[in-house]
Amino acid sequence: MKHVVKHDLDHEVAKRATDKAFAAYRERFAKYNPDFQWVDDKKGTVSFEAKGVKIKGGLELKPGAIEMDLEVPFLLRPFTGKAMEVIDSEFRKWIAKAKAGEV
Repeated sequence: MKHVVKHDLDHEVAKRATDKAFAAYRERFAKYNPDFQWVDDKKGTVSFEAKGVKIKGGLELKPGAIEMDLEVPFLLRPFTGKAMEVIDSEFRKWIAKAKAGEV
């Protein structure tokens, strides 16, 4: 499942906003064991657990967008909409903070 969050930040600020978004997500949703690790300057790996199943994927910073692609098992697909809403909301909150100079 692919999800794109558009932004107008430069690369370094978008990267900091991404780090802050995942830190907040880890804190708020610790029971889902969320994890995010940078692989290089633009790409990272994402994982979390839902209903006892590990969901993995990747994240890539592109000019003007943060793209996340998750491998969601068939049985969990009905829940992906809500999960992506929460992730999207967290990203948008931190993008707004970055624009305001708070990141």
